[in-house]
Amino acid sequence: MARFDRYMLSQLLVLFGFFSLILILIYWINRAVVLFDQLIADGQSAWVFLELTSLSLPGLIRIVLPLSAFVAAVYVTNRMASESELTVVQATGYSPYRLAQPVIWFGLIVALMMSVLTHFLVPLATQQLRERQDEIAQNVTARLLTPGEFLTPTGDVTFYIREISQTGEMVDLFISENTDPDRSLTYTADRAYLVKTDKGPQLVMVNGLVQDLDRRRNRLTTTGFEDFVYDIGGLIDGDRTLRRSASSLMTWELFDPTPEILDEVHQTAGQLMVRGHDRFGEAFLGFVAGLIGFSALIAGGFSRFGLWRNIALAVFLVVVVKGLESTGTNLARSDPALWPFMYLAGLGGLVISYALLWIAAHPYALKRRPPAPGGAS
Repeated sequence: MARFDRYMLSQLLVLFGFFSLILILIYWINRAVVLFDQLIADGQSAWVFLELTSLSLPGLIRIVLPLSAFVAAVYVTNRMASESELTVVQATGYSPYRLAQPVIWFGLIVALMMSVLTHFLVPLATQQLRERQDEIAQNVTARLLTPGEFLTPTGDVTFYIREISQTGEMVDLFISENTDPDRSLTYTADRAYLVKTDKGPQLVMVNGLVQDLDRRRNRLTTTGFEDFVYDIGGLIDGDRTLRRSASSLMTWELFDPTPEILDEVHQTAGQLMVRGHDRFGEAFLGFVAGLIGFSALIAGGFSRFGLWRNIALAVFLVVVVKGLESTGTNLARSDPALWPFMYLAGLGGLVISYALLWIAAHPYALKRRPPAPGGAS
């Protein structure tokens, strides 16, 4: 690799890392604020918060990288143009196609990073995140058995526990159940214990009272007990079988799904195949993102007044490419046989970049030539 290529590539990578860090922090903070409120409300620790937000990072990074590559390419090209570095290099005989070589290397690096994310890290992190969320959802103590607060896991049931000892014993328990509109049940107990069984978590109450209010007859019945088992498994999601989502499947599973996978994710083989091509399309888009930014700035030539028009053109072209991405995705998802449209954005960006580089290499091709002198008087 020539010295100029190494220099420009290093500039692109440094700015790419900087902009990626900034954008990831912005996305992460917005996501973390919502997640923090949910976890604190469920009584989870800060370690759980950090774990879940860390598992969500690969998905955020996948979204940010193409945008960071575009911004880095625009910034570096604009700076090198304003400092006449590109002008000097072109004076030595470098064509626009030759100038684009370090940008192409940069795009390949971004595409490689996108491939690692989309094919490996994101599916693994998504599955791990689902498993941890499922574990938290099954943590009945965190969701229901919080001392000193009235909790409503469902709209018809209210829990209250005055205190939970270090051994897990619950002291002064109150449960109000109004699942039947004609009947209201109230349970009170001096002590209670949480027991895990094959049928789900059970609450064993000791030395308590059951009050049964029949609203139709306006009659209250009370029953004392020494021990009573209350099933709280129904207050958690009924189906605790953890199913994988299509986003947590590896790419080879998307292209060659087994009948068990199809039944698990509730999608057809064609739909999973489209998702697999989508992952390759994202890596392709990461490759052309920087190339679009560079080509748009170099196509208009260099001006001492800056390249703001070219920057605006580059932003417009990115919007066009994103529109192509949405169009191709919608077409492919409506009919899996149209899966080649998943690469519409990448191919469109590549064609646009080549056209801009061609214009930069032939600056007078689109301009009207003056008439030849020597005409008849």
